[in-house]
Amino acid sequence: MLHYLGEYSDSVLDMDELSKSEFSRARKEMVETAIRGRGVRSELVLHAMRNVPRESFLPERLREFAYEDTALPIEEGQTISQPYIVALMTEALTLRGGEKVLEIGTGSGYAAAVLSEIAADVYTVERHGPLAEKAAATLADLGYGNVHVLHGDGTLGWAAHAPYDAIIVAAGGPTIPESLKHQLKIGGRLVIPVGADQRTQELVRVTRIAEDEYRSEDLLDVRFVPLLGEEGWAPEEAEPVRGRYVRPTGDVSEEKLVKKIAAAALPFPSIDSADLGPLLKRVGDARVVLLGEATHGTSEFYRMRERISRELIVKKGFRFIAIEGDWPDAARVDHYVRHLEYPPAEWTAFARFPTWMWRNNEVRDFVNWLREHNAAAAPGARVAFHGLDLYSLYVSIRAVLNYLDEVDPDAARVARERYGCLTPWQGDPATYGQAALTGAYRTCEPNVVGALRDLLAKRLAYVGRDGERYFDAVQNARLVTNAERYYRIMYYGSRASWNLRDEHMFTTLKNLLAFYGADSKAIVWAHNSHVGDAAATEMASRGEHNIGHLCRQGFGSNAYLIGFGTNSGTVAAASDWDGPMEIKKVQPTLPKSYERLCHATGQPCFMLGLRNRTDLTGPQGLSRPHLERAIGVIYRPETERASHYFQAILPQQFDEYIWFDETRAVTPFDTAELAGLPDTYPFGV
Repeated sequence: MLHYLGEYSDSVLDMDELSKSEFSRARKEMVETAIRGRGVRSELVLHAMRNVPRESFLPERLREFAYEDTALPIEEGQTISQPYIVALMTEALTLRGGEKVLEIGTGSGYAAAVLSEIAADVYTVERHGPLAEKAAATLADLGYGNVHVLHGDGTLGWAAHAPYDAIIVAAGGPTIPESLKHQLKIGGRLVIPVGADQRTQELVRVTRIAEDEYRSEDLLDVRFVPLLGEEGWAPEEAEPVRGRYVRPTGDVSEEKLVKKIAAAALPFPSIDSADLGPLLKRVGDARVVLLGEATHGTSEFYRMRERISRELIVKKGFRFIAIEGDWPDAARVDHYVRHLEYPPAEWTAFARFPTWMWRNNEVRDFVNWLREHNAAAAPGARVAFHGLDLYSLYVSIRAVLNYLDEVDPDAARVARERYGCLTPWQGDPATYGQAALTGAYRTCEPNVVGALRDLLAKRLAYVGRDGERYFDAVQNARLVTNAERYYRIMYYGSRASWNLRDEHMFTTLKNLLAFYGADSKAIVWAHNSHVGDAAATEMASRGEHNIGHLCRQGFGSNAYLIGFGTNSGTVAAASDWDGPMEIKKVQPTLPKSYERLCHATGQPCFMLGLRNRTDLTGPQGLSRPHLERAIGVIYRPETERASHYFQAILPQQFDEYIWFDETRAVTPFDTAELAGLPDTYPFGV
């Protein structure tokens, strides 16, 4: 049954002029700090947020909290959305003014009022009758005559006034309701939270391209109340469980767990003297060995990872190393270690933030060893060094164009035209992502995809000249394609950007294995958060996966995942993105963490095999979730619990865990040390 709610005369509580002035001041401050300050740029949206009195849509007891940037409870177990989310979703509709908009989930009426400041007409549907009536009264008393409220099933939309220029949904559904898609105009946008788990969703923008064609973009990880109705969740449906991350029942004392770890651990006196024979035996015939790190700036993790890599290369014939670094930067190192006859590049490897991650003495020592090792090998048997990451958008464009300039100048001219779409943003690709998402600039996706297709179409013509250089050009073109999409979706901090990045890493790894042949074997260097199976951590509940999880799916037992951990010491990290490197003190680990258990063994360093160890991994072992610490290029000890810890099940996350109780920071090298080295040296100045 549908009830149209037209005119209401119940008055909203009047406030004295002083209160109105205070609220107005708080509202303007919130818009500047919590909305404009967090990246919302549409002046129409900012103007609307400044105009709408949020306090009028709240129960009197909560009005003092009106301009805190948080969701607040209202009647019927519902909430009034966080102002930032209201602004962000409204901006995602790319309204220009004068449109007809459908809102699903009227709630208090606040978001409808914001929309009405921009649109010509807002049609809004609310499932709860009392909420619909109250919202209609509030909107009428505040003078929002262009808002029309319907009490009904929002999943079915409001067909009588379709089609709509834009549709916005303030509740999370398991899928996108077909009725809403059909009520969009051609060219119209629908913004809706979607997720198979009612506890978390992905904010999705759908654009209707043609009568039966839609384009979907993932924007942001969000959490909304469930979208109930005929094309949404049924009221009686329980929350589904997602991923493998499950809290086992039962309780095992921490003391018993410490004893189990101590009994199973294989201590070693130092990195150089460690007996790696048992570890290599556990690795067995694995085709891919992934070596992690609990920070991006700890010397022991780098040196042990490199020691294991040397053994895998010498004793097990591993063919290449693939790192959590950009393809063209790693290519400079690869040319050097394999003695390839390419002219030196005009740029230095790993020269952007965070420079210390790869430009350090620990990595340099390994690069020098690998070059010396390869000198005695035939060219086709030399161990390669490649990058898996996708941040090098413009360096990769340059690499593709340089290649085409040499082999096919006509194709190079076409590629330059295609890539020219991105030229205005080469100094700040993240700004391109924002501009493309908000409609201020066209998306360059068709251009970069076209450039990759052109390159792949001429494989037979190019590969005969130099198959390795063609492969390098194709990988750079793939990187550009994925990076363009990455910078568009990373603007909202979505899980989709994380997943895209790790999918790119995994695809690059598979391409490398295919290029080097069926018998080739790979070593991956990346952070624990990439290497450990995401399905065994709280990442799974957010819908995230990683290269470790994808390797487990793709290679099964032929992927061997090794994680690292530490208790205390120092680390190279920054306080903010693009900030200077600092040597920071690593805080002792927290109780109820795997690191605290390892520290309690009293062993300064050890290896712990986890695969097929039922004594360690059963219900009376380490399979009870614990906290685990992850320090990236940014470390904020003052907020460590919130910033750097997550829940995990260690034996499902890794096949092996290597522990260093106390560690020290990596040592970035001084550029003065590089004087006199050949032009081909990858870290040159």
